Amino acid sequence: MQWHAAAVEVIHQIWLRAIGQQDPPQAAVAFGAAAFALALVLPRPVWSITRHLVTIAHEGAHGVAALAVGRRLAGIRLHSDTSGLTVSKGKPRGPGMILTFLVGYPGPALFGLSAAALLAAHRAVAVLWISLILLALLLLQIRNWFGLCSVLVTGLAVFSVSWWLPERGQSAFAYLITWFLLLSAPRPVLELQTKRRRQGRLAGGSDADQLAELTGIPGLLWVAIFLAVTVGALAVGGYWLITPYRASFVLSQ
Repeated sequence: MQWHAAAVEVIHQIWLRAIGQQDPPQAAVAFGAAAFALALVLPRPVWSITRHLVTIAHEGAHGVAALAVGRRLAGIRLHSDTSGLTVSKGKPRGPGMILTFLVGYPGPALFGLSAAALLAAHRAVAVLWISLILLALLLLQIRNWFGLCSVLVTGLAVFSVSWWLPERGQSAFAYLITWFLLLSAPRPVLELQTKRRRQGRLAGGSDADQLAELTGIPGLLWVAIFLAVTVGALAVGGYWLITPYRASFVLSQ
């Protein structure tokens, strides 16, 4: 009985922290998180590692879309070469299948945009706990060991920050996650088109090539749509993130 009461109290405290508002971090922290996120995206050796985080968001977006349109998830795989595969069952054609393929590359940017909206509302802790919930749901669908380890390590990192760091540290980490998702999203789209230009239609069919088959719209146009969404999300999300600091920046000039 005492254990049950303690568990209820812990859940209650987590809920209060998740829905509560937190003061935004200082400008140096917010812009430092953006610079750090950029350092995780631009250098090729670092990107070869952090690209796995984008793959997690990419395949997670496929999974969310598949469930949203009524398809049944049959499993998600994440591979050591940063590729991934989401398998769902349902009609092989139609709007549901198109939407499922469509959201993969824009997925990280859309997650980042959602996180930026929460940060603009001063809910940094909510960003962390929602991320944890999504990672936990994704973990249930993982069907290979590398994917399992990737999601577990990512989830443990987010949990550790959410549980043990003080509020300022949590806010800084939430800004880092959000900037990383926004800044990293366009790069896989550019890499996709580079591969398509060199190799033609990719083996197994990229999301753009699959959409071309389903709709008759050229794959290059779908790549352009992916790029427009990811860059647009970066512009809007970045604006939301820097808006609280614009007045102080202008006054300091």
